[in-house]
Amino acid sequence: MFGRRRRGRTDNGYEDYPGHQPGDDDWQEPADGEDDWPEEREPGEEDGPEPADGEDDWPEEADEDQAAQAAQPPEPPLPDGPLPDGPWDAGDDFPRGARIDFGSLLVPEREGFEVHLTMADMQPAWVTVVRGDSGLQLQAFAAPKSSGLWEEVRGQIAQDVAASGGSSQEEPAGRFGPELNAMIVPTDPADPAGASGGAPRGPLQPVRFLGVDGPRWFLRGLITGAAATSPDLAAPLEDIFSQVVVVRGDHPVPPRDLLEIQLPEQARQALAEQAAAEEDGRFQLPDPFDRGPEITETR
Repeated sequence: MFGRRRRGRTDNGYEDYPGHQPGDDDWQEPADGEDDWPEEREPGEEDGPEPADGEDDWPEEADEDQAAQAAQPPEPPLPDGPLPDGPWDAGDDFPRGARIDFGSLLVPEREGFEVHLTMADMQPAWVTVVRGDSGLQLQAFAAPKSSGLWEEVRGQIAQDVAASGGSSQEEPAGRFGPELNAMIVPTDPADPAGASGGAPRGPLQPVRFLGVDGPRWFLRGLITGAAATSPDLAAPLEDIFSQVVVVRGDHPVPPRDLLEIQLPEQARQALAEQAAAEEDGRFQLPDPFDRGPEITETR
């Protein structure tokens, strides 16, 4: 389901790719008098080494990709200390450092932070960076070439907050420009902005809406928890927001549509391994002490 399945061998030793029959592509001893070298090959040229028993003589692109990735050293952490403020477009000369690849979002890895991916309707919906009891929710949207979205979106958020029984106030001089400070009625502890449309619950909660317009994209940030009212607690989350890289891509996306969020490679591998393990152990009793997969990056 995740990734590409490696071609294996059947019990008779032949490849099990579709259409292959025993004898296809197999070398045969030439008859007497026949030249055992193809016409386009000069005598003295030799084939490469034969694969050892159990090896796959049909190289896979996936194997080459994995080998190339394994040969590349991991990105070092982002440098300590002040960095130029983003957020960044993928085409910018942004500060290099370790980031988690969510497709449209490259999210910095930092010690002491957890990174969660929230699913909605079986699809990745947003990324949340958590530090202590505070969080930063991240979503990137397509935007028109000619203008940004943040000014219009701020007004729409303010209307929605008021309609739900909350209040908001614009802060014109935030770190990233205009932002919106709000008191909202949360619908779910895991969804403080009420994006899932659940029933309201609990008292009003403070939040900060951040927004930055980029080339054909708009990045929205939502700070929740204690950091929403504490500048000191908010600063580390703002630093994360400032080093997010948005990968817009060249494909057409209607303005305001969410840019696709993908599972990181590590998560895809973990789910593929889990699926394979479940397939192998279909008739085994589950281990009651075995934890299931978690799409969480802890640093």
